[in-house]
Formats: sequence, C-alpha cells, structure tokens
Amino acid sequence: MLKGGEELDKQFMELAINLAESTAGQTSPNPQVGCVIVKNHEIKGIGTHLRAGGHHAEIHALKMAGNAAKGGTAYVSLEPCSHHGQTPPCSDALIEAGIKRVVIASTDPNPEVSGKGIEQLRNAGIQVETGLMKEEADFINRWFFHSITHNIPYITLKFATSLDGKLATSSGESQWITNEKSREDVHRLRHRTDAILVGSKTVIADDPTLTTRLQDGGNNPIRIILDRSFKTPPKSRIVVERDAPTWIYTLSSASQRRIKQFNNKGTAVNTIDEKENFLEEVLKNLAHKGIRSLLVEGGGTINDAFLNSGFFNEVIHYQAPVIIGGKEAKSAFSGTGVQNLSDAPRLKLIKEERFDDDIKRTYIKQGGK
Repeated sequence: MLKGGEELDKQFMELAINLAESTAGQTSPNPQVGCVIVKNHEIKGIGTHLRAGGHHAEIHALKMAGNAAKGGTAYVSLEPCSHHGQTPPCSDALIEAGIKRVVIASTDPNPEVSGKGIEQLRNAGIQVETGLMKEEADFINRWFFHSITHNIPYITLKFATSLDGKLATSSGESQWITNEKSREDVHRLRHRTDAILVGSKTVIADDPTLTTRLQDGGNNPIRIILDRSFKTPPKSRIVVERDAPTWIYTLSSASQRRIKQFNNKGTAVNTIDEKENFLEEVLKNLAHKGIRSLLVEGGGTINDAFLNSGFFNEVIHYQAPVIIGGKEAKSAFSGTGVQNLSDAPRLKLIKEERFDDDIKRTYIKQGGK
C-alpha cells in the first residue's frame, strides 16, 4: 500500500480509538470499542459501543453507512466478536454488509472471541489486517484485558497527599489537602470505574458516601468495604444511603446477628473463609461478580496491604503544595511497607496534569501481578 494509504489507515483508526475512549465508564463489563466504515477515502459510518446489552460499535457504524458499506473498509479498535452473547456476532454483520477489508487494532483476549472473529472474516474472503495502533487501543481497554486474563479486577490506587506524602495532620484533619478541581477530577475517576474500595477505618473516621458527584451526574461505583473485624457502624452513610450498592467483605467468623442486621439494610455482607489470603480471595470474588475495574481510596493501611500483596496495576497521586510534617501524621502508605528495595515495585509515569497548583500523576506498575 502507498504511504498515503498508510497515513489514511492511521487517521481512520485514530478516529475509531477516540470513539472507544469517549465511552469510558459506561460499557463494563464489555470493552470499549470504536468503528469507522470508509469507502473511496470517505467516512460512511461511525459507531461506538455505548452500553452492555446495546449494539456493538460495528453495528452502529454499519447502520449509518447503509448500502455504502458494501466494498468498504471497516476500522475497528478491537477484534469483532464472533459469538452470540446479548447481541448477534459482529463478524456476521460485517460479512453480510459486503465489507471487503477490516483493519483491527487489538485482538481480543476473551476466550470466546480471541482470534475467532479474525478467522471467520478471512474464511469469508475478507482482507484482515491487525496491529495498527495496537498500543493505543490496548491501553484504553487495559482494565478489560487484565480482568479477562487474570480473573481479578484492574486495580488503581488513588491517594491525595501533601508535598511530604501525608494524608492528614497528626490530629487527623484531612479536609481538604487538595483543591476543588482535583476533587472534581476524583469524581470523574469514580464515574469510570466499576467499584470503589475503602477499609472500615476510613468509614469510621470520615463517614464517606463514595458516590460520583459531578455537575451533570455520573455513574456511582459499587462501594466495597474491607472489614475483617466487621467494625463498620450500621448507621454509616455508606450503609444507610442507597445511592449505590454497598458490599462488605469480612471473615466467615463474623457475627451472624450483625450480618443479618446489615443485610436487612440492603447492604450485602460477603464472608471469606481464608484469613491469610483474605485480600486475594476478595478480589477473586469481585471478579466473579463482574467487577472489572476497582478504584482503591483507602488510607495508609489499605494501601500498604495492596502494596505488599502486589495486587495493583495503576497509581494516581494528587499532590498539593503544602507541607504537613509530623511523625504521627498519616502517610499514604503505613504498615510494614517493603523491606528490601529490590522488592519495591517500579512504576512508569505516563501522564502528568495540573489543577491550578495541584499536580496529578498517573503511573503504571511495571510487571508483577
């Protein structure tokens, strides 16, 4: 293909990826997908998957293109599905529409799909090319790919600290270290995630609601409380207010009377038999329940548990230009921490943003679980 054609391919695939990116927070448990139908160098149809159970990106794009799709090229950010789920296979629709060429960015790790959609298209005589802008497309669906391949959610640790890494003063005051724009951005994070997790200490100290409070609304994540000792107060706002489901995870030795008390309030109490691998079993259970992405907003103890277990993929750090000091002031990570530097996880800074004087840094963990 001429270089001009390669540049056009990249231009159309970039549009498909941008369409997919625009649906962050609304497609789970399905991945984010965008599709562009092109014929004679003209865009005939565009589409993106909007919500689980709804039409897939390819179907939206084909409907817009109509008869013009015949003989055209489909640019898809993720391999078209070939199985019957809540909707019919997209590979069938592309074949029936007379598409002659399909350009795919990411292949799908889902065992129900992986490679099968590509094989079906090729068997129908369609020219299939893969890997164009794969890195960019993979990044958008990193949460989906991880949950599919590891059977635990994609985990993001989020915390807001002073310049010296403190979550609060020695007296416990923490509202507010960061500014209003940073806090608004946190609500955008909540909108994009399936579930949000804290420990019972945070519930007792701050009595949070953990909902998404944006000017134009937003999706409320399922609220998860890690509470091995089952100390969550029954009158906590996270229990009493029903804006979003609340799930408590505790040990199987917990009082059945208290479990019933919470269940009667509409709060689901999940018990875990395994004390030593409590966190891992919780994460497996969350994945089993369809949670693909998890935002951890706990304090130093919870953060330390995820650090030492290795169960995290991403870190988002909001830093305010203030110094708190004090050895008794709460830090972002407490507990035992990492004993040997060789065991400390290495992170890659992938994005830095400013909210007035606050700085937000996003890191991806290198390797590991």
